[in-house]
Amino acid sequence: MVKHARKKQKLTQEHGEDVALNDANKDDEERMLESILFGTKFSGKAVGLEDKENDIVGDGGKEFGNLLDQDLFFVDDGELPQSDEQHASSSSSSSSASESESDSGSSSSSSVPKKESLKKTARKHKASAWVDPSDPTTISLSSKRLRKLRDAPHEEELQGREYESRLRRQFERINPEPEWAAQARNKIEKKVAWADDADEDGASGAGEGPDVQHLLSSSSGVLRSKKSKRALQAGTIDITRLRDANQEAQQAACGEIKSLAFHPSPMVPVLAVGSKDRRVRLYNIDGHLSPLLQTVHIPSLPLTSQSSVQFHPGGTQILLTGSRPFFYVYDLQSGALSGGAGRKRGRNQNQNGSGSGSGSMDISSFSPTGELLGVAGRGGYVHLVDWKASGTSGVKGLWWVPPSVLPSEEGGDARTHLAVLTGDSEIYIWDVAERRCVRKWRDEGGFRGAARVLAGSAAPSRGLLGIGSTSGLVNMYESSACASLEVQKQPKPVKTLENLTTPISSMRFNPDGQLLAVASREKKDALKLFHTPSLTTYANWPTSGTPLGHVTSIDFSAGSEYMAIGNSKGRVLLFSLKDYVV
Repeated sequence: MVKHARKKQKLTQEHGEDVALNDANKDDEERMLESILFGTKFSGKAVGLEDKENDIVGDGGKEFGNLLDQDLFFVDDGELPQSDEQHASSSSSSSSASESESDSGSSSSSSVPKKESLKKTARKHKASAWVDPSDPTTISLSSKRLRKLRDAPHEEELQGREYESRLRRQFERINPEPEWAAQARNKIEKKVAWADDADEDGASGAGEGPDVQHLLSSSSGVLRSKKSKRALQAGTIDITRLRDANQEAQQAACGEIKSLAFHPSPMVPVLAVGSKDRRVRLYNIDGHLSPLLQTVHIPSLPLTSQSSVQFHPGGTQILLTGSRPFFYVYDLQSGALSGGAGRKRGRNQNQNGSGSGSGSMDISSFSPTGELLGVAGRGGYVHLVDWKASGTSGVKGLWWVPPSVLPSEEGGDARTHLAVLTGDSEIYIWDVAERRCVRKWRDEGGFRGAARVLAGSAAPSRGLLGIGSTSGLVNMYESSACASLEVQKQPKPVKTLENLTTPISSMRFNPDGQLLAVASREKKDALKLFHTPSLTTYANWPTSGTPLGHVTSIDFSAGSEYMAIGNSKGRVLLFSLKDYVV
């Protein structure tokens, strides 16, 4: 089968002229088909333009058919300044246009330069690319909402920047600048002012800001303290329970917890736990695992009281006492366990003939400096031991049956006064240096056998002395009751705490004196935490779900970050005080 060559599309006429691109040669039928196909409006061919001269004029009238609308129409923003050359070209173009209109015999080629000149003129007079009518440079203040921005009644309009500044001023009136922002602004202004002064003074103080100058002008430490002192708020306390401190020893059936003692230094997070199995365990309190560091076993010394395990104020030794007429001292650095002077004194009579043999050392307390140790002996005597000499010359019989001993910091010498509570609910203040009683009074509401526990706080803001009784009441006295040596009248308690109904067995102030924990071992979960500045309990702790058990011992860490509570089941509950955690 022979393939015929494809016929090429005829693009030119026989006489060599280009095919017209306009609609001059289209008949009415073709126009109608285009209107149906493209959706344009149908317009028939004009009648009376059949002669050649009129066709040429008609072709010239359609010279704007291929132009865009933006080239045909433009916004006239005013006459632009024209140069002499532009003015001459425009005049020549206008004259040529008038000649083309008058001369009907001009060819269609003269329309091409005319279209180019029209495009150039339209582009020269185009408007700006973007004009936002909703963002005027002036704002009217006639509306009701903007009248408040007026500074004068006659103000009607504002410029944009002034309008913004007045809006900021109105916002600051409703929402004042916070204190932290004002402080930050003042710091920046001070630095800017210092920089200006440094520029004026020259390079004499270059490179040293105000903070550096303050450090160089003082001999104090440059590091911030670990924690800043803050006053606790009454009502609620932020406290969280942690893992038990003696979690590792609970499976060994260590028995009832008898004594708890934190290391006196906040840099040494060590807790000593004395239990009924005659063992003292040392734990590293880290708030998580609290690993066991050391276990000290004393078979010959039963630990019987809350003061059976005590750290020396120096932090290098641990005093171990119990229901025996002797004590042990455990050296933390060497790990050695040695006996003290109490062993010798327990086997002999004292110097004034009062018998103290076969006694016990359940109740004891160090002076704040650690130079003296007060021990409650049998027969109503309190013995003072010179801790440095460790001899027998410092042991003297002082007071009658003291259930607890507390050294007082009142006065210039920390070892001067000793507060003693007797079983008759009487409080004695003893001047150790002068070896005489300087103050004595009976606890309000107390009677023979009613007094149980004495605890004191030497806080700088407000020193307090608490006395717990068998009825569950705790009388709180001001420290002035111990300081007013010449006043003979009966001191009155500032408040009586009536939150517990069973005999008080444990009382402990935290190191800064803002917290007081009071407990009774006779009843389950009988513990209250007090806010000492207001002498009120915390309502949110402990709750009915806090598993305290029968509380036997309480202690706070040196920085008050932790509170340890021992109970009769051998558990040491550990709590974190968030207000003291850095």
